[in-house]
Order: sequence, then C-alpha cells, then structure tokens
Amino acid sequence: MIPLNGPLEVGMRTLVLLSTSFPQPLDLAQLVYLDHVMLHSADLDGPPSLHPSLPAGPGELAMKRHLIEQGLVVLLRAGLADVEATADGLVYRASEEGPGFVNVLEAPYIGDLRTRANWIFRDLRLPAAEVRDATRQITDRWVHKFRDSLPLPGSDLV
Repeated sequence: MIPLNGPLEVGMRTLVLLSTSFPQPLDLAQLVYLDHVMLHSADLDGPPSLHPSLPAGPGELAMKRHLIEQGLVVLLRAGLADVEATADGLVYRASEEGPGFVNVLEAPYIGDLRTRANWIFRDLRLPAAEVRDATRQITDRWVHKFRDSLPLPGSDLV
C-alpha cells in the first residue's frame, strides 16, 4: 500500500500540474500553492475538493513543500520532469514524456486531478507574482478560523 501523501502520490499530483502547464515551467512556491488549490478547489469556488479540510491547515502548507520536493525527485529520476536554473531560481517542467505518461493513466483519482488542474490553468489563471499573496491569504484564513474557535479571554474553559 502506498502511504497517503508519500513521494509517489505527491509526485503524480505534481506531474499532473506540470503536464497541464506544459511547456510553461513552475517554481516550487507555485507548485505548493497549486497542489493545495487542486486538492481544496471548493475553497476557491471551483470543483468539489478532493481532500477534506483539516484542522491542522497551516501545517499542511509547511509540510507540502517538503513533500513536493520529494515528489520532484521521483519525477526527475524517472525522466518525467526537468529542472532548470533561471535568474529567479529553479523551475520545473514536465519532460516531453510527462504529459503522455499522465494521459495513459486511467485511475479515477488521476482523472479528478486532471479536471482540477485544467480548471486551475483555464479558469483560475493566477499570475505567478500573485502566488505568494494567495498563499498568505490561505494562511490568514486559517489564522482567523483558529482565533474564532478560541474561548474569549476571561470565559470559563470548563
């Protein structure tokens, strides 16, 4: 059994994003944000979310960066993605084989990922410069939810 959010699963999600944006490269910050959007698309008025919202939301984004890095290693070793050093840092893109590999996968989950990735790049169209701001908005929303769930100062905690 493959562990949930293991390098292989995250690598496949990343490959779906890279294949949908092909030949446009994406940096790590974009991949982290877009993976979150793909899994929690209903939060942005998109298709139904694939994963439930968790109380530990802010920790999810922090862990996601490391998981996507591991997934990218899997993709790079398999020849399904390429990395390029630019003046702004490293960017990743699907290799020539990447989109074809995704297209032969028939699992319903991959189909759901493709639907959401197409929605992201067709309808959402978030410019690269706005990714960090959008990520901050997600974190701010979680902070407000957390604050709202805390008891008021001076109230009984019983």
